[in-house]
Amino acid sequence: MSKPTDQQPSDMEVDSSASTEEKPVIRFSINVLELMRDAQMQHGLRQSDYTRYRRYCSARLRRLYKSLKFLHGRGKYTRRNITESTVTDVRKAVKWASLFSQLCSVKGDSRTSLEAEAYASYMKGALFFEQDKNIEAAMINFKNTRAIYEELGKYGSIENQLLCRQRIEEVEPMIDFCSHKLGGSSLQAHELLDTANDLLKAKMEAVLSETRSQQAASMTEFNWLGRRFPITNAKTRVSILKAQQLERDLNGAATESVAADKKLAIFDKIFSAYHDARSCIRSDLVSAGNAEDIRDDLNGLDKAVSAVLGLRTIERNQLLVSIAKSKFTKHRDEKNERITKPEELVRLYDLLIQNTTDLTDLVSSGRNKNEEENSFIHEYELKGLFFRAERCFFLAKSYSSAGKRAEAYALFCHARTLADSALQQFAHNADKAIIQDLKSLSDNCRSNSCIEHATGIMEAENVPSKLSKGVSTMSLADDKTKESKYLLDMLESYESAIGEANTKAPCRIVQFPPPFQAVPCNPIVLDMAYNAVEFPNLENRMKKEKKGLLSRFWG
Repeated sequence: MSKPTDQQPSDMEVDSSASTEEKPVIRFSINVLELMRDAQMQHGLRQSDYTRYRRYCSARLRRLYKSLKFLHGRGKYTRRNITESTVTDVRKAVKWASLFSQLCSVKGDSRTSLEAEAYASYMKGALFFEQDKNIEAAMINFKNTRAIYEELGKYGSIENQLLCRQRIEEVEPMIDFCSHKLGGSSLQAHELLDTANDLLKAKMEAVLSETRSQQAASMTEFNWLGRRFPITNAKTRVSILKAQQLERDLNGAATESVAADKKLAIFDKIFSAYHDARSCIRSDLVSAGNAEDIRDDLNGLDKAVSAVLGLRTIERNQLLVSIAKSKFTKHRDEKNERITKPEELVRLYDLLIQNTTDLTDLVSSGRNKNEEENSFIHEYELKGLFFRAERCFFLAKSYSSAGKRAEAYALFCHARTLADSALQQFAHNADKAIIQDLKSLSDNCRSNSCIEHATGIMEAENVPSKLSKGVSTMSLADDKTKESKYLLDMLESYESAIGEANTKAPCRIVQFPPPFQAVPCNPIVLDMAYNAVEFPNLENRMKKEKKGLLSRFWG
């Protein structure tokens, strides 16, 4: 006979089923990124003080050991010597970060687990990056960190999203550098240096200097305007190579979208590199002694480097002019935006004229000039004429803004004459951009001169009407709107010295500066009786001096 289907389970079966039932796992939530960032910013990493942050971490671990009863007794303290491997070793940090990530994956919620995993991946990438052995593994870990923070940055509070964005910006230069070392990055070296942190900058400078040193071994001479100058100093080679690499980065196609501030920063680095090269060349000149051949080569190299430096200075000032022109011609809707005055452009063109004069004087200082040097001098003399026309145009703008119509009209006409003269000389030049600029400058000078002429005639027509209007308002009678006295002069009367609420008259409390007052001078006394008065002899009352024998003898 079979058992009924509605049989109740026994007590033993109930207990066994209850024992096998799983307990719910308690999940914790920890803001790993926020806690880590606050700890780093508050304990030294804001000022790059890693020693202070290490002391903080050690004290924090000590407090945790003490609260969890993880004390190790009174063992003998053995001092460990600090070696290079100890300073740069981050393996222990990677170990603790990995263990923390494992614990958070078990006991933490999903966001906590992801933040811990991102932190562990970042530490692993930093370890591989520091060892400089497995760059590909470092890039994989950094990319994993970036992907996690990109996902976390889409959710949560605004503060947490900002922290994720900052963390991504810190990781991206490391990824770019790893890709650059592996040969798969399109970024230039200066772009990597601009966004890198201290560790990355140090490593990148080491890599770039090593590359330049290898290239400098094959560089034996410097070419400038058809002349070749030998380079014997290794430091001079490295400095010139650095400047040439920056010039290629500046003139590349990828720099068209680069901001003007970054271009100016690249120019500053170029100037620094060429100045270092000049200092090395002049040190070699001092140590060359009386060797004429070596001194001639070094003088020629110094002249060529100085000419290139002057040429880059002109290019930088032209960039400043283009920035100022864009601000000058742009219509401004914001009141707080700084307006470029024409006087600033006049000053910039003064610098450009001086730069072109110095450059042409430097290149033409040699005795035997070749054809390339002569064409270079002629080209920059024409550019100097173009700069003078532009300067005259903006000087006329300055006079126009000051209301001086006659001076502005004369300067506009002179600027047009200079532009037409330069345009005739640039007719056979291949630089189409300057020719177009000269044509637009000539047209602007013509239109502005017509405007100034018409404005001056209109103002001259309005002068008699303004004069008659002013004369008609004049009166010989007492003016009822005579200024009242100052409060200090009418203290006995109760009258307001502030004025009515609807008027903009200033308060008349006291006159400042105070008015001049007449001051009586001292009387002049002429003592006419002084010379006729005979005073008594007082020698007998005076103290007699003691004299020796010799003084008595000689009187």
